[in-house]
Amino acid sequence: MKTRFRWTIVSCLVVIAISLFLYVNKMTTSLPLSNEELKSLGLYLIEPGRELGAFKLQDNQSEIFTPQDFKGKWNLIFFGFTYCPDICPITMRMLSNIEKEIEADMKKNIRFFMVTVDPDRDTPDKLNVYLKNFSNNFIGLTGPLDQIYNFATRVNAPFNPVSKSSEDFYTVEHTGSLVLVDPEGKYSGFFRTPHKEGNIKVSIRELLSRGG
Repeated sequence: MKTRFRWTIVSCLVVIAISLFLYVNKMTTSLPLSNEELKSLGLYLIEPGRELGAFKLQDNQSEIFTPQDFKGKWNLIFFGFTYCPDICPITMRMLSNIEKEIEADMKKNIRFFMVTVDPDRDTPDKLNVYLKNFSNNFIGLTGPLDQIYNFATRVNAPFNPVSKSSEDFYTVEHTGSLVLVDPEGKYSGFFRTPHKEGNIKVSIRELLSRGG
């Protein structure tokens, strides 16, 4: 009788332990986010992704950069310029924070870009110095204004081009959106403004967990 009672107690404890384990596992395991949930975080995905067309730019190491160079990783792109007084440094600092907090195994699968909308002033060297204020890993792109404008319009990141201005301290009107190019080298979405750093971190982790 005592043996049967003892086994009953043990069985109950085992059931309680299993139930507790399943509950804790459910509470601590993050579930995949749907595209609708990502939209509520400010990320609008485009499926299927759109071709970027052809363009030829220069990166901050003065190397030629074409759409093919986006392939293989996720790419988060901001269009701005180094003389920008407000939105650009704020956005780049936010991207720097995000990059630092992404787990190492995920970080290797994403790159961060700033494409200048002011190529008259933003040479590769200028971009290189500017980006090092935020991260040694960030990539800058510059080049002929028509090539940049062509790229920007294909990813819905419009700006008002300025060429050979007679003013020393002119500004360039541009969007604050963050553009996504997927590992196939296609335009696949954007983060709308105003940006919320926490939401972007969650969204990026979700995309990277899905793979290419």
